[in-house]
Amino acid sequence: MHINDCFYVGYITKTRGLKGEIQIYFEFHDYEALEIDVLFLEIDKKLVPFFVNSFKLQGNKTGYFFLEDVDHIDKAKALVRKSIYMPNDKMPERNPDEFYISDLKGYVVHDQVHGALGEIIEIKEFPQQDIAVVQYKFRELLFPLNDDFIVEIDEENGTLKVNLPEGLVDLYKEEE
Repeated sequence: MHINDCFYVGYITKTRGLKGEIQIYFEFHDYEALEIDVLFLEIDKKLVPFFVNSFKLQGNKTGYFFLEDVDHIDKAKALVRKSIYMPNDKMPERNPDEFYISDLKGYVVHDQVHGALGEIIEIKEFPQQDIAVVQYKFRELLFPLNDDFIVEIDEENGTLKVNLPEGLVDLYKEEE
């Protein structure tokens, strides 16, 4: 299995107990819809399959998993912080009307005061809020993605119109 044939699901955050149970943090939005029977872990730049014996999903984008042949804490510890992938054919069908915050990656941001700021190069997801990272004047400009600041999302043109708080963009301007 090659990484091009897969999609990224998340990573292993920690072990639990002595019998090899692991906790997975899902970065894939629709993780509850995944048909999870085998996971591919990136080990030494190769995808290694691990068959799932049992799992329990949690509400906070995590789940606890027992993997086949991982029956001791020492075997589980070796898997912590490994990235997890699944084959593309296991990706759930998405309703075309659904729009996720992560879909904003690649959109060009226009502020009502400062004009075009740049392209969103990354969306950082935190429990409190999502943060957009924009390449602005050779620096990374960060701002929260919330309804208070978003004026309009133009899917057709790939633009995000915002009204950022006064002074926020000025923090990222070069000293002259």
